[in-house]
Amino acid sequence: MAKSKTFYICNDCGAESSQWFGKCPACGTYNSLEEQISIQSSVDIPSRGGVSGWQSASTNGKSHNKPAKPRSSLTFDQISDRQIARWESGYGELDRVLGGGVVPGSMVLIGGDPGIGKSTLLLQVSNQLAQRYRILYVTGEESGQQVKLRASRLGVSKSVNVVGDENTVVEEVTPVPIEPQSEVIPVAIDNQSINPDNIGADLYILPETDLEEILREIDSLKPNVAVIDSIQTVFFPALTSAPGSVAQVRECTAALMKVAKHEDITMLIVGHVTKEGAIAGPKVLEHLVDTVLYFEGDRFASHRLLRTVKNRFGATHEIGIFEMVSHGLREVPNPSELFLGNRDDPAPGTAIVVACEGTRPIVVELQALVSPTSYPSPRRAATGIDYNRLVQILAVLEKRVGIPMSKLDSYVASAGGLNVEEPAVDLGIAIAIVASFRDRIVDPGTVLIGEVGLGGQVRSVSQMELRLKEAAKLGFKRAIVPKGTKFPDLNIEILPVSKVIDAIIAAIPHQELTEEDLEPDEDE
Repeated sequence: MAKSKTFYICNDCGAESSQWFGKCPACGTYNSLEEQISIQSSVDIPSRGGVSGWQSASTNGKSHNKPAKPRSSLTFDQISDRQIARWESGYGELDRVLGGGVVPGSMVLIGGDPGIGKSTLLLQVSNQLAQRYRILYVTGEESGQQVKLRASRLGVSKSVNVVGDENTVVEEVTPVPIEPQSEVIPVAIDNQSINPDNIGADLYILPETDLEEILREIDSLKPNVAVIDSIQTVFFPALTSAPGSVAQVRECTAALMKVAKHEDITMLIVGHVTKEGAIAGPKVLEHLVDTVLYFEGDRFASHRLLRTVKNRFGATHEIGIFEMVSHGLREVPNPSELFLGNRDDPAPGTAIVVACEGTRPIVVELQALVSPTSYPSPRRAATGIDYNRLVQILAVLEKRVGIPMSKLDSYVASAGGLNVEEPAVDLGIAIAIVASFRDRIVDPGTVLIGEVGLGGQVRSVSQMELRLKEAAKLGFKRAIVPKGTKFPDLNIEILPVSKVIDAIIAAIPHQELTEEDLEPDEDE
């Protein structure tokens, strides 16, 4: 008779404990331990099989003085040097965050808030890849008819094959020769240049949540890319825990990773997120996969940001920018225009900065509003920037410049809702606050780049050449930057400064700004 064992697993870190605690001993999270029952049986877990009986019966546990010989391990010289050709997904923004394209046999995890567009993005990418590769789209949250209805809105529904749906005619799968990876041809972006007769030509839909059925279909169809939407809905029947639990997510992900590496199948997995914004399930889920992407965006705005937080095949902190339109997600070719205001009609309290997300420079407009407070403690509000850095800059302006920020409410926001939390935008925040305090306009043809130190000095930042090239490309004439930095020969005037007060005077060149102007008015 199978024996059962009760233990407790933390939902946040996946740590196991023999008894329940109000606080997880490993990560310190309160009320995160959940009871799990493990039944010791002869059922093999797909992610663990194949290790029993590894010891040869002839040795009988005795060691011999024979020279060691490798069984399956290889040296670096024995491993082939062939370069893996990346596949173009059909969307340059996605290829950017992946490091140049989809790596065959990789495992990519995409997380994001509900309704942000994860399934829409993967369905559009699946349609683009289906023009040259065989794609299996596994959906555990929708039926085949629902996926087809959504695909028809995106223009992807023609010739889509649905596997195993009772309400849909299952088309016969005809083997299609897959072209070698070395002959990858770039796929046309958007559906305008794709032949309508080839839409979804080799895209198969499988509405299923049973892991065994999914693995059986993968083994039968042998796709080049498999999309799992989502990993929290997939379950392994041998485990007693519910779908989405720590044990189920861990075992199902490990089984899919084993198939991806052995069969050289690319896995694109959708992951749910918690109310804190982290991907639901154990932290080991992010350790198992090769790439972790977060799909971000404001539900009141149309743009979406695809951000890389882990990538074994490229740089991290890269972003791709999309816009949600009536027929799905559309790439934004020039994101700086999305986060810039109207430069022909500038307003007091605005400043232009150049932020870098990975290797992509983005020109962003910062807006500040300063007004006398009506409360004993002034209010500070930050949208799109780090609140702690805002408080630090306000303290520097009061101590080093002489502006009484302790008597003023301060509101700072980035245009378009883009999060710009790097130190290079400190100088732009400081200038925008001073401009709002004196109700003056910063020269709209000037960009500000630099970190503000606690002593009031302006410190250098990284990727200065990349930032200046982006500013010059958009037509800016001047750049206020830290002194001591080497500058490239560009069609832009460079104004190096060493202190914040120097930057304030340089940012408003056509207006006289003296120390008396920095004092508050009598009516304030």
